[in-house]
Amino acid sequence: MKPLSQTQLKTFLERFDNFKDAELRSLEILSATQMQLTLAIQDRARDFDWITLSLLFLGVTDAKLPQEKQLQFINTDEGISIFYDNAAFAFAIGACYNISTVKNSIFYILCENIKYKEGLF
Repeated sequence: MKPLSQTQLKTFLERFDNFKDAELRSLEILSATQMQLTLAIQDRARDFDWITLSLLFLGVTDAKLPQEKQLQFINTDEGISIFYDNAAFAFAIGACYNISTVKNSIFYILCENIKYKEGLF
């Protein structure tokens, strides 16, 4: 897995069009502070072919998680927000701009680090 740095965030989100219309496939809770989300997304770097992308959240400090069976029903039309604020990464469904909007999302994770891995569709 590759680490995602705060300086890469803008390029990363642009590459995947802010995860608009992504398909959330699975959410694994690996430990109290580690979670992995797998999703299908179109990749601009591959002429918008669909790929599988796994996001590993390390040092999770707060989260609001859906049940596994609800993942497929989460609407990602507005995309996914990922940003770095106050020495932490924030991941949330929808357009979020600060921690208070993140905490209003139906699904969010606050963590110290994020790693990612690309795979075949």
